[in-house]
Parts: sequence; structure tokens; C-alpha cells
Amino acid sequence: MEISKDWQVYITGHSSMVGKNLIPLLESLNYSNILVQSSKSLDLRNQNKVNDFFKKNTPEIVIHLAARVGGILANIKRPSSFIYDNLMMQTNIIHSAHKHGCKKLIFLGSSCIYPKDSPQPMREEYFLSGKLEPTNQAYAIAKIAGIQMCYSYRAQYGDNFISPIPSNLYGYGDHYDDENSHVLAALISKFHKAKVEERDFVTIWGSGSPRREFLFVTDLCEAIIFLLEKYNSSEIINVGSGVDIKIKELASIISKTVGFSGELKFDTSKPDGMMRKLLDVSKIKNLGWKAKTPLVDGIERSYNEFLRR
Repeated sequence: MEISKDWQVYITGHSSMVGKNLIPLLESLNYSNILVQSSKSLDLRNQNKVNDFFKKNTPEIVIHLAARVGGILANIKRPSSFIYDNLMMQTNIIHSAHKHGCKKLIFLGSSCIYPKDSPQPMREEYFLSGKLEPTNQAYAIAKIAGIQMCYSYRAQYGDNFISPIPSNLYGYGDHYDDENSHVLAALISKFHKAKVEERDFVTIWGSGSPRREFLFVTDLCEAIIFLLEKYNSSEIINVGSGVDIKIKELASIISKTVGFSGELKFDTSKPDGMMRKLLDVSKIKNLGWKAKTPLVDGIERSYNEFLRR
């Protein structure tokens, strides 16, 4: 399918970390007709309002980034919000995109869709092959439902709806509050605060033994555009760096980047989540895309932006 850069591109979640980085990149590549709408003027959980919006604007391309997201603590405390808000938003967007003739839709998934005990690295065919990690199950089930909707609308109507599955994101525009941020951003904030307050140690959730893969946000944005222009399969496709690291090692890198010289302590009474989450990215690499931002460089860029906030 040939994509025209003159087509209208509707991006939900335009003020999210991904949205704020994706829009300038699209504009730099001469996508000239980008449509956004604030959550105050359009509640994506409202089916009638979303339908009316699509009926009025009829975008040819939809990139669905809007989601309720957060770290382990937020997922444990508010699972109903994670499943309700995400199910409602994506259901309305996907159905309205179909109903009003969208030519291509990208639904951004999450690596938490894979089973807790999935073989590593996680290949696309492991999807729906086992039980989920309990700490973010509500969010994962919502994402799985969105992926299945894309499958189903393609199977029944031939809609060109695709689902990239990114690894843990970090970088420009990230959230740094303790409850809603993901692990890398939370550690940057925590170490910076400890440095400023001249603390002797920093306490980190869990044992530090789990391994995580991290993808710099601009790399994901480049992958989204790559897939928009070149990928039209019904199958999900992983997007990641292909490299993982222990949380303990990650904390050490961040503490050095921030300039914190105190001790690192690990609170083993707190949950670790999955012990390893590494995506097999051979599929997207074989198509011609790979991540290019080394983790140490990305952390330094992220911390420099954090200081400018």
C-alpha cells in the first residue's frame, strides 16, 4: 500500500512522550496534514463524540498513541482505570477509523502483552501463549484487546490496521513523578533528588535482578514512520533495541550520569515484575530498521532534558 504524505494523519495522544517526538519528525519528512485534538475538547472514551469527530474529519491515517500509562505502583493501585480508559479509547478509535474509511491505522501495543513466563527473547508468535504478569495485567489485557480488534477488523473488512509492540520507552518528554513514571525516568528523578538533598543512599524497588530492554523515544518514532510506509501485515511486530540490562546495572549507570555518589539499596519487599522482558527484534531488522541510540547516550540526553524542565 502506497502512503501519500498529503493524507490527513490523525494522532491521538499528541501530547504524550511519543506524540511530542513523532509530530516534528513527521513534519520534517513532509507529512503536511497532521490533525490533533486535546483531551479537553475530545474525550476519546465517549463513543458518540469520537464518531462525530471522525465523520467530520475523515482522516486517512490514524496513529493511536493515547493511553493511560504508569509504573508498577500505579498499575497496582488503579487497575480499573487502566483497563477501562484504555479499552474505551481504543475501541472508539478503531471502530470509528473503520466506519469512516481510514486507509491505515497504527495501534501502539506494549511488551507487557507477552506471557510472564515467555521464552526469551520474546518472539511475536509467543503472543497469547500463557499467563500475564499480575502487576500490570489490567493494562496488558486492554492492549491485547486492541491488537485483537485490529486483527478482527482486518479479517472481516480488510482494514489495514497494524500493531507494533515497543519495549520500555524513555527519553525526551518522559514523566518523572514517582507514581506514574516508568522505571528509567523514576530512577533519574530519584537519583537527582538524592543528589540535591545530599542523601547517603537511594532505595530502589525490588531486588535489582530483573532485566529490562529500553528504547529511546526518537528511535520508536522513526520505527512508527518506517512501519507506516513499509509494513502492512496483520501480524504484530516487535520494536526494540534488542539489548537488555539488569535494573541494578541500570541504576548504577543513572547514578553516575546524575552524579550521585551514595549507596544503592534494594527493597526486596517490593515486587520485581517479570524477571526478564527482552523482545526478539529480528523481524523488523530483516525489514531494514534497527534502533540506533545506545542506552548510555540516551540516559545522558534524558537527564540533560530533565535538568531543563
